[in-house]
Amino acid sequence: MAKQNEDKLQKIIEIEKQLGEIQDVDVLLERILTETRHIVNADAGSIYVAEGDRLKIKYGQNDTHLRELAPGEKLPYTVFTFPMNEKQICGYVGLTGKPLNIEDCYQIPEDKPYKFNKNTDITTDYRTKSMYTLPLKMANGKLLGVLQIINAKDEEGNVISFNEEAELLISHFAASAVQALQHAYLTSNMVKRMLKMAEFRDPKETYPHVERVSSYSLEIYDRWAFNHNVPSEEMHKYRDVLKIAAKFHDVGKVGISDIILKKAFPRFTEEERNIMKGHTCIGAQLFDPPESMLDVMSQEIALHHHDRWDGGESGYPGNIRLDQFSLKDGVVPQVEPLSGTDIPLSARIVAVADVYDALSHKRCYKQSWSIEDSFAEIQNSAGTHFDPEIVLAFMQVKDRICSIQMAYPDEEE
Repeated sequence: MAKQNEDKLQKIIEIEKQLGEIQDVDVLLERILTETRHIVNADAGSIYVAEGDRLKIKYGQNDTHLRELAPGEKLPYTVFTFPMNEKQICGYVGLTGKPLNIEDCYQIPEDKPYKFNKNTDITTDYRTKSMYTLPLKMANGKLLGVLQIINAKDEEGNVISFNEEAELLISHFAASAVQALQHAYLTSNMVKRMLKMAEFRDPKETYPHVERVSSYSLEIYDRWAFNHNVPSEEMHKYRDVLKIAAKFHDVGKVGISDIILKKAFPRFTEEERNIMKGHTCIGAQLFDPPESMLDVMSQEIALHHHDRWDGGESGYPGNIRLDQFSLKDGVVPQVEPLSGTDIPLSARIVAVADVYDALSHKRCYKQSWSIEDSFAEIQNSAGTHFDPEIVLAFMQVKDRICSIQMAYPDEEE
């Protein structure tokens, strides 16, 4: 038993180190939930973030339901918020700042202020029994969120209570998780400031658009990685960087004149279109010289997310060196086209995510397409505009793409 506990603690230390290397808040939250469940062998759980006096669910996991799906599929993508009050278990924990260990959610004493809502269990044909809920608090007492794990299991798969050892392990791990979250939030705030600058310049580069493209890209990559049997460790590292780097796909528009950038009608002249293409090189120059994997991928995406899989004429900027582009004249020089797998994977993924979002949302120069027409256009462009394997992955996660689109609507919608 002592050896088993020692091995478990060693594994936790290793996971804590990995958490500290994750830069994206959403990816980190998902990983915290996953690893906490694994540490105490819990079947399900959710993680919430605090937004003022409300809690917002970020991720829900359920191994029982996941086993009912086809390999590579995920549970439905859900986003909702609710007021933080003592009537709900998560709200109670968030307000009191103290963990709560419930042996059986269907047997909560009547004198407790919180209740368990059985409706979700009834709808999903699930039985929530043991539950451990704890606050994710900073050292100064600020609430970052709430972590809830459900149905601890023994070695035979029977549902058991969360014992003292489980509580100790979870509390220890949560402390490290909070430290990692604080670091990730610093990165997130810096990214938001850069993107706000782009939004000031280009009204199309809104927070919802950037979040949608970033989230679509993550879903596409996850499915592509499953289809290609990408090792777990490699997948974790790549998806973390991609989630942030995808947000910078059009950051180079900060260097484009307002006369061109905000033009609605008539559309661009040939000269204006050539200048507009320069946003790819300007964006890439913001990350030059690259000093991290995030810089490298941000540069790849900014530079090449408009290149075409078939190397067609409408793709740009092609096989260009950054020193070939002059900000003074702002025109992308004629170079050899870039095609196929010479286009970085990250850029091929964001190309699909960005075009789908542009098609399915209103712009100053066009009305939005229907969701079905937008998906059809992406599928019809497989092998010409887009990497067919990326399109396949995109179509395989259609339901999650639609859910993300509903979770981040444009303000006028």
